[in-house]
Amino acid sequence: MVKDDKIKVEGVERIKLRVKDEVQSSAAASSRQETGSNQSVNAEINFKALDKHFSPIIGGNQEQDKKVQSDQNQNNIAHDKLNQNLVNYFIQASPKPTQKGPMGILYDFNFGIRVYVPKPVKGEGWRVCLMDLDCQVTLLDQKCFDQGFATTSKHHYMTGKVVIYKIDKMGKEEEVFAHKYNAEGKEVLISFPVGSLGDSLGWMPYAEKFREKHKCKLTLALGKQLIDLFKNEYPEINFVDSVAMVQDKKTFDYYASYYIGLFFHDDTNSWQPRDFRLVGLHRTAGYILGVDPTEVPPRLSASEDTRPIPEPYVVIATHASTQCKYWNNPFGWYFVIDFLKGLGYRVICIDKDRVYGRNLVWNHIPNGVEDQTGPRPLTERVRWLKHAEFFVGLSSGLAWLAWGAGIPVVIISGFTDPLTEFDTPYRVFNTHVCNGCWNDIRYLFDHKNFLYCPKHENTPRQFECTRAISHQHVIQTILSIPGCRQKPINEKTVEKEENNESEAKQETEGGPKKARIQPINEVV
Repeated sequence: MVKDDKIKVEGVERIKLRVKDEVQSSAAASSRQETGSNQSVNAEINFKALDKHFSPIIGGNQEQDKKVQSDQNQNNIAHDKLNQNLVNYFIQASPKPTQKGPMGILYDFNFGIRVYVPKPVKGEGWRVCLMDLDCQVTLLDQKCFDQGFATTSKHHYMTGKVVIYKIDKMGKEEEVFAHKYNAEGKEVLISFPVGSLGDSLGWMPYAEKFREKHKCKLTLALGKQLIDLFKNEYPEINFVDSVAMVQDKKTFDYYASYYIGLFFHDDTNSWQPRDFRLVGLHRTAGYILGVDPTEVPPRLSASEDTRPIPEPYVVIATHASTQCKYWNNPFGWYFVIDFLKGLGYRVICIDKDRVYGRNLVWNHIPNGVEDQTGPRPLTERVRWLKHAEFFVGLSSGLAWLAWGAGIPVVIISGFTDPLTEFDTPYRVFNTHVCNGCWNDIRYLFDHKNFLYCPKHENTPRQFECTRAISHQHVIQTILSIPGCRQKPINEKTVEKEENNESEAKQETEGGPKKARIQPINEVV
């Protein structure tokens, strides 16, 4: 080994080839060998000792960051339990490379580029090169005279290449193995974190883009409750319950594996080429997988194709996973629901929970809605959404579900910058107050703090990003939706318009009182 065996790219230490002597002591401890034993450590034990290098724990350091991205409503106990066991919900790659090359060489593309070379004949050696063909850089070019292990520090997709030379006793090098990334016809795994609804809905089309681009046999591991939404719409993908897959503790021989997530502590962009806060919640999957990041709505299955009710209706969802995502204007929903009902729409609430919150703060669904809350199948929610006139809600998972259902979506949010979500012309956002702290990389979102407001917590300005969104702003946005009714109506008005022209004229000149948009008077 050369003295300085750390390979540098543009002055930054990246990766190095590890040899048996560097891990023998830890490997020996793992295999419970007696101290001072001269017995050689086999390759399998060495791989186990290097498991933390080849298969780092997805989701961040468990002790440092026991957090989860979730748009689904959960009670306090379930929420804390999920955080504590987050690491157990991620599928880990095989502890050693899964693909076999000549002369005992192993390689794959799980967590980046991985390679193993066996112990050579005495006096001989290897030269190992790992390359990123997309950037046209050599990440590792190192000689090794023992068995060696290497993996890149970048774990997202790259078009990698492995080249290995055999060094004879005279120092002459001969290329004995070269492999360029080619996933066509091979088994590939993409894994989504468990517990996220909106995230997974936004990421699903990028998994399909990856499958189409590489023509691979794709397995997608995700939360069990999402499988029925996707399996019939994406028949070429093998959907599996990631929790069950982890609990089976099987070893998988995937050619490549990729983990999609929101990586807050990824300062070196090892897991995500672009910080998700700067490119959008869903588009980050495109960058991680190396496909076109242009957004595409997911295809979703509904429980039935028929309308759930015959009358025109609007679907709303008012709950979110943390208070800063709520519409914190205390009168907002009251006036919007009253206005929608005045237009003749039935207003259906499809939140999972009738009441949601934590500790002393609890939020109720608004008065005046028709209650369709409850832990119902997501395919049933899609049925309600597909036949709705439009959806009004927050930056939450049900907004993403409405987007996939193909209806106009009104999103009320100040906590997230509009680039966070999918593009909608009906985004309600107030730039005259503090806003967008989710996308501000100077602040690390605290998943455990239900009242998180990094700039103004415990001040009169807390949650002003949504408290200052008026109901007039929301109503004006609703009225801009093509096909939305523009005039308030009631049963008497409808009867007069349909059966008696003179009564309709009288109504226009001062008959039945019309519903009106309330002037601004909310406390903000």
